Amino acid sequence: MAEPSARNVSPQHILIDGVLVAAAFALFFRLATTHVPSDDPMQIRLWSAYCAACMSGVFWIAWQMLKAVYRHQREAAKADV
Repeated sequence: MAEPSARNVSPQHILIDGVLVAAAFALFFRLATTHVPSDDPMQIRLWSAYCAACMSGVFWIAWQMLKAVYRHQREAAKADV
């Protein structure tokens, strides 16, 4: 069985991921506010935040998958050389 590789987790990576997800949340929140069918500002903010939270979660998962694939490709290229 293959040995598990070391995880590349550092405070810097966590901070970068957090900033990207916060920026995605802000973008999704802003975009979602125009699509809430209500005139009540509190309801618009509430449902926009729910929507943006779900979409930010999907963004976070996709970002983690992209980083994992990139790391794997980079390690495979090193192994070929």
